[in-house]
Amino acid sequence: MIGAMAFLTLVDLFATQAILPPLTAHYGVTPAQMGTAVNATTIGMAIASAAIAWKGPKFGRRNGILASLILLALPTALLSFAPNLTVFFLLRVAQGLCMATAFALTLAFLGETSCPMALAGSFAAYVTGNVGSNLFGRLIASSVVDEYGLVANFLLFAVLNLCGALLAYFFVVEGNKCNAMAPMGADHAPPEAQSLAARPLVAAFAIGFLILFGFVGTYTYVNFVLARPPIALDMMQIGFVYFVFAPSIVTTPLAGRAASALGVPMAMRAAFLVAFLGLALTLSHALPTVLAGLTLIAIGTFFAQALATGFVSFAAGAKRGVASGTYLAAYFSGGLAGSIVVGRIFDRWGWNSSVAAIAAAFLAAFALISALRLESGHDLKAGNKR
Repeated sequence: MIGAMAFLTLVDLFATQAILPPLTAHYGVTPAQMGTAVNATTIGMAIASAAIAWKGPKFGRRNGILASLILLALPTALLSFAPNLTVFFLLRVAQGLCMATAFALTLAFLGETSCPMALAGSFAAYVTGNVGSNLFGRLIASSVVDEYGLVANFLLFAVLNLCGALLAYFFVVEGNKCNAMAPMGADHAPPEAQSLAARPLVAAFAIGFLILFGFVGTYTYVNFVLARPPIALDMMQIGFVYFVFAPSIVTTPLAGRAASALGVPMAMRAAFLVAFLGLALTLSHALPTVLAGLTLIAIGTFFAQALATGFVSFAAGAKRGVASGTYLAAYFSGGLAGSIVVGRIFDRWGWNSSVAAIAAAFLAAFALISALRLESGHDLKAGNKR
């Protein structure tokens, strides 16, 4: 149920990336312009994440989730009839506001109502549903557009949003609160790390920004590489390409174990090395090699994202809610920046230069990993002191 809710909440987020070529042709714009409009959801998500972080306690969990998912269906349906790129852009921003509100409030609900023994499983299920939405959302969008067109696609996704609201109506019941999140980190995180201006947290926020910068930059504009010669896939075939996310459904939940065994810095370095290798493979003109590269980028970025999220939760201690919201705001802002910057580079210089820009972002994140250490001697291996 938790995984299904995550899927239905975020299924709109990246599904539209899979249909960028027909959208670009429909509106008669450049790939960069369409990519920016499609990823405008990240503007709304950054704004909503920050608002929930600072005003979260004032929002009722159940009513907020229900309202957000019901309202999400409205801009989704209206995308079917967006007359120009400006309207499309604004509707995507509205989608982002609704998605991030439902996302943040659901995480808060799980943190408050899941008892300690069930908490890890609850969050793992939600992360897995998120990863699944990246795969199946894209597959659904490309298949529907190929068979029935753009209008049918957005109407179908509006129905999926309403299904999410229906699921939340029956599943999200505010009863006894275990306060599972209260002891985690609050008793162990060092006092100096509980300031949002602390160096480890600022580094984690920046890493989150750079992760989604590279992720969005890759999976937005690689669609044009796949659709053009020499690969030249049609929309249905591009949809099947996104099975490259399937291995991440298995590997992402292992991030917690890796952090406990190796520590966050070492585990995150390994994740970025995997992503670097994947980027190099996408420079090939052979489809199997490109698919292998996209698979590795997904594994590396999702893994790094899970590690960064967990680190922020641990290091912020009592300020976990505000820190997590701030992290999400930085994370989604990185997605918007990636769509704009990489899009401009792609339009002017092509895919090879785009890969170089994404690699530079990952390299900057790699350099920041050394800051993910808490100064008072705490290590994130199982939350113990050194």
